Amino acid sequence: MEPTQYEFRVRGRLGAGVLATFAGLDAEIEPVETILRGDMPDQAALHRVLEQIRLLGLELVEVRRVGSEREPTTRPPA
Repeated sequence: MEPTQYEFRVRGRLGAGVLATFAGLDAEIEPVETILRGDMPDQAALHRVLEQIRLLGLELVEVRRVGSEREPTTRPPA
């Protein structure tokens, strides 16, 4: 199973110390939020990131799967 890339948006601009707790994720700082992106090899990894966000008391704005567009399945006419 291939890793799936996720994007986590949290309110506020995270400092270097907090960002260091999200090793392996890329960070993009925007004016009112921070976007963390990275590959999640499985559901457990996804839940670890969500738990870290919770433990740090960060406000989660959005979580979404990115870059995993699949071609629609077409069925032959019946």
